[in-house]
Amino acid sequence: MSKDTNRLMGHADEADGIEEYDNPLPDWWLGLFWICILWAIGYAVHYHFIGNRSQEGEFQAEMAAAAVRWPVQDAADVMFAMTPEAIAGGETVYTTYCFVCHGANLEGGIGQSFIDDEWLHGSSPQEVIHTITDGVPEKGMAAWGPILSAEQINQAAAYVLAKNAEALGIPLEQVTQGSSGAEGSEEAHAEGAEEGHGDESGEEHRGDSGGAS
Repeated sequence: MSKDTNRLMGHADEADGIEEYDNPLPDWWLGLFWICILWAIGYAVHYHFIGNRSQEGEFQAEMAAAAVRWPVQDAADVMFAMTPEAIAGGETVYTTYCFVCHGANLEGGIGQSFIDDEWLHGSSPQEVIHTITDGVPEKGMAAWGPILSAEQINQAAAYVLAKNAEALGIPLEQVTQGSSGAEGSEEAHAEGAEEGHGDESGEEHRGDSGGAS
């Protein structure tokens, strides 16, 4: 069947002399157009009725597969350890997440310094881990528990405590023993302060909106 081609629409008078042709679409284009329509109908029927699939179901399947591949660590299953490996891992965590508020050299900034003997929320490993995990919302520090794994939190605590002990001249064994509360924290760091390493301890910190403290 022949097609009438090059037929003018007769719009020249309405379009400043510009002519418009009323040529039919190519057969291949029309065929592809109808194939797409039929394929879309078949896909919709199979997706919703035959295959019983849904976006919610696929999302749940992906989340289940991710949980198997990357299991969530329970904090109770990860023990705190002041080992060279933990400290090295904590340095990676610190330089990735914490340095913005607490400084590249732990000197403080938006958040408090970690190289003096002032601890606003306790200096024992358990207290530092608690501060990192739950944050200090009233001071602007986010809770890192939902973001970091339990191992990363323990590593960050080990790194901060190790660098603090290094700055104050405190043995790591004394740090791992820890203390409870601000009073106990001051006692744990008294030796370093007496040696002159904590000469800035009396200064008021500029803020407390960063990482563990």
